Amino acid sequence: MLYSFLTNLPRWIKRLIVFCVDLALIPLNLYFAYGLRFDTFQPFADDRTSVSLFFLLTAIGGFIIIGLRLPRVKLNAFEAHSVLRLGAAAALITVAAVLLSYFLYLGTPRSVPLIFGTSFLLSSVLARVAGLVFFRFLSTRSEAAVPVAVYGAGAAGIQLVSALRHSVEVVPVALVDDNPGLHGLVVSGIVVKSPSELKAMVQAGRVKRVLVAIPSATHELRARLVARLSDIGAEVRILPSYVDLLLDPDSNAGQRTVAPDELLGRDKVNLEVPEIAGVYAGRVVMVTGAGGSIGSELCRQLMTCNPRKIVLFEQSEFSLYEIEKELQTLAQEFGVGITARLGSVTNRARVRNVMTEQGVDVVFHAAAYKHVPLVEDNELEGADNNVIGTKTVADVAEECSVERFVLISTDKAVRPTNIMGATKRMAELVIQDIQSRNGHTKFSMVRFGNVLGSSGSVIPLFQQQIAAGGPVTVTHPDVVRYFMTIPEASRLVLLAGAYAKGGDVFVLDMGKPARIIDIAKRMIVLSGNTVKEGNSAEGKGIEIVITGLRPGEKLYEELLIDGNSLTSTAHNKIFRAEESRLSEIEVASMLKELNAALGAANPTELRRLVVKYVDGYHVSKSQAVDAHKSLAGQ
Repeated sequence: MLYSFLTNLPRWIKRLIVFCVDLALIPLNLYFAYGLRFDTFQPFADDRTSVSLFFLLTAIGGFIIIGLRLPRVKLNAFEAHSVLRLGAAAALITVAAVLLSYFLYLGTPRSVPLIFGTSFLLSSVLARVAGLVFFRFLSTRSEAAVPVAVYGAGAAGIQLVSALRHSVEVVPVALVDDNPGLHGLVVSGIVVKSPSELKAMVQAGRVKRVLVAIPSATHELRARLVARLSDIGAEVRILPSYVDLLLDPDSNAGQRTVAPDELLGRDKVNLEVPEIAGVYAGRVVMVTGAGGSIGSELCRQLMTCNPRKIVLFEQSEFSLYEIEKELQTLAQEFGVGITARLGSVTNRARVRNVMTEQGVDVVFHAAAYKHVPLVEDNELEGADNNVIGTKTVADVAEECSVERFVLISTDKAVRPTNIMGATKRMAELVIQDIQSRNGHTKFSMVRFGNVLGSSGSVIPLFQQQIAAGGPVTVTHPDVVRYFMTIPEASRLVLLAGAYAKGGDVFVLDMGKPARIIDIAKRMIVLSGNTVKEGNSAEGKGIEIVITGLRPGEKLYEELLIDGNSLTSTAHNKIFRAEESRLSEIEVASMLKELNAALGAANPTELRRLVVKYVDGYHVSKSQAVDAHKSLAGQ
């Protein structure tokens, strides 16, 4: 209460208090100087002690103090520059004492002004230091101030402690560092402690929040650090570096956006293979769905492969405009031509016109409808775009004698429980069939798991929910997925095109699958928040709400239909899968029935032929329950 009262005083009152303290020190130190010189506590008994000097010097000293603006120096900003100003004030007042003694014929010993000046400077400094210590003592006892430990005793940690000294809401009580050589040292007035002591300090109530101030740490190191601190019982926040704050002045020092690769739970896969550049050098590369998450990153990475031209093919006008605008600068730097073309992959005439006009050598087919719930509710459009669109682009690529064609597929195509996954598997079957009777174009597919940060993935959704204060929604606590970053996924596509022999299915070794709820918790913590425990409305942190599985969603995904079908490639993290295929007659029949279902706008027929032709397709338990309820109500 006293701390809040003092800190909330009007500024002019604070300055008046400092002025009065400095002014009172002038006669007190002059009295001390006389007493020390004459070795008595009754210096006025000596004729050489002038009472008038006390009054005159105090008055002149008051003007010097105001002139040098000593009361305007904030107590918590007291440092070397402030000491110099005090030294200048002490010197000027000492000169004034000498001049007064000389012109008024007071007979003051010459040593008295020197003793006075020295003692005034020391007492002024000590008074401010005592006031600073007193306020810090009150701040640690204040209920309003949150005691924090700063993790990292480097330059950033020391600067943070210095900045927090000015805060009323937060008080630094400890510095923590992994370096044993720093333990026990006093830095900025705070003892550096071992991380092993943090939990005891939290349990004792001495620390309520941990601020990680290691801006040079890698994402992996920060993730491991946060995981280690997750069980100490205190809120953990990662602070951006001062450079980040300068580059992004709108950023919140208490929160930050989590980088997708921090959520992998594994090291990023090194997919830098220099020889792949030769596959695309001097070629004209066409990317369908160029405005999407994967398509746009493919275009960025293709820049480093020295192609002659990149053809951006996209149905969305806005997406095409955005990616073309972004790539124009890079294109000038790398000397790569950029051509933007609007069009749908289901429009055969448009696709043929673009490929013929541009002389396309390589096609990356990334255009697809991929959002499971949307495709589940719009299955005919999903099948038309994902299957017929793939068939159209692949046929035109074959007609134009394109060198390489790479289909971007998904792990949801393996034993799918939804129409999106089923249509992607049908697209794979189409590509495998075309390859079986093609002698020039190398057709291949690349299949990967969930791409962190792509449109429709959980990361942008969780980021929005965390920014709004929650709750974060998870469909089921046991849902697990394989994850990879957008750069990893895009690089894998380029590698697949380089390694392709024809009809290949490439997969990436992505480690172990991760639970979505663990991803959500990690994002909350890494963004500088805490996970709300229990169902209490008064609990602190961001709540995680379980909403139930969506239509077509399953608990886990697979990358392979046959786990024993893998063969190695030139890269130890990339594998080629040899999987079963449909015959040419079966694929032709599937496409004929699909076109009939689309022409009749018959979703029931579509689902029937999915069951017939897609190996492993099955209805999830949630769908089965919904279907049973629907039949019961008829």
